Amino acid sequence: MSDRSSLFGIDLKRLREAFRRPQADYLTLWLGRLVFWGGAVGVGVLAVLFAELSSALGQWFVTAAARHVWLPFVLTPLGGAFCVWLTRRFFAGAEGSGIPQVQAELRRPPEWRNWKPLLSVRIIFGKILVGASALGCGFSLGREGPCVQVGASLMNAIHGFLPTSLGIQRQHLLVAGGAAGIAAAFNAPLAGILFAIEELTRGVETRMSGLVITAIVLAGVTAQALMGNSGNFFGGGILIIGGDSDQLKAVALAALVCGVAGGLFSRIMVLGASRWQGWLARFREKRPIRFAACCGFLVAALGYVSGGISFGSGLEQTRALLEAEEGNLPWHFAPVKFVATLIAYLSGLPGGIFAPSLAIGAGLGHNLAPLLQQVDAPAMLLTLCMAGFLAATTQAPITSFVIVMEMADGYSIVLGLMMVSLISSGISRFFSPPLYSSLSAGMIERQRPENKGKG
Repeated sequence: MSDRSSLFGIDLKRLREAFRRPQADYLTLWLGRLVFWGGAVGVGVLAVLFAELSSALGQWFVTAAARHVWLPFVLTPLGGAFCVWLTRRFFAGAEGSGIPQVQAELRRPPEWRNWKPLLSVRIIFGKILVGASALGCGFSLGREGPCVQVGASLMNAIHGFLPTSLGIQRQHLLVAGGAAGIAAAFNAPLAGILFAIEELTRGVETRMSGLVITAIVLAGVTAQALMGNSGNFFGGGILIIGGDSDQLKAVALAALVCGVAGGLFSRIMVLGASRWQGWLARFREKRPIRFAACCGFLVAALGYVSGGISFGSGLEQTRALLEAEEGNLPWHFAPVKFVATLIAYLSGLPGGIFAPSLAIGAGLGHNLAPLLQQVDAPAMLLTLCMAGFLAATTQAPITSFVIVMEMADGYSIVLGLMMVSLISSGISRFFSPPLYSSLSAGMIERQRPENKGKG
């Protein structure tokens, strides 16, 4: 009687095991991919949730402040103080933009065992809830930078569920999640890819680029599916005014003004985070809640004297300017927004500067339009200034011009956007070191083992 485990001398049991092993490996591979893809979709969903919540609360505040002029003087100081207290008490690490936190996590030395995590599920909740609440209190902040920390935190959370056979390192997931957050926040997948290359992948192996692109595309598609192709921002294309010489004048003027203004803006933020000295700095360090309340009072006063244009992210005014609906926007919109954003940043609240920077740039373009006889159709100059100021602030020119190009449908002036971004970023370097790299270096330094417990 023949052995059932063999046939014509072939070991059937060993053959079945050899056949099942590739099947099991293949199944594990696809389960890991599904977990990763689910994380990328989750980034898109969280970005849309953040956008809707921020928009609803911000719009409520603007409407309520217009009806009751006293409201900002009560809600903004108390709300700002409460949000800072919540952040420091329950969501430490969620303050500020979120981009420096991701960079710090990517560059932290692995031998530091007492590192306080800057990416977690807890921070996701804090960043979204407290960040949106800060906008609901009238602070001039954005949600786009925070989406980077939200995306990286979510991808960091799924790392433990991925099979080791996939060979996906934690750093790869952080870059993918952060870039996907930018892509979903701006509804601009190409900008997410370039943000990963320009800001996040310094020191990370380039072989993870396919992973990044996959996460970005999935997050972007999710955001578009939930929000539509029009996105959160602007559309309709940019009308080119004048000939080549007129465009060159617009590029030169926008680059010079935005490069200087953005460099100073970045310099103040770097100083405020690292080398700010004096009694006010000591007051912020020792009494952060009271300091936030004082910042809130200043924001309320600034909103009162400016007619409310300092409140919120500024995207509504920017959209109206590009669509030629706010030709009578006062000249002081840009400087007021400049000051309001710095106050909000120094307060210690969770929130970014992308949207306010775009608004400041649009305001500068609005003021420069009469110099170039573009008052009737200023969209080209506005768009150039938006890219220029954002590039000067972040010193990430490629990401900046692509963000504006995708947001404002500015493909017709892509060369101008490239030129103004590169020149503005170069001018900014005379005034300030790179913003996010400087902030992340400070975060790493504060977590250095020998510095623990100091200050």
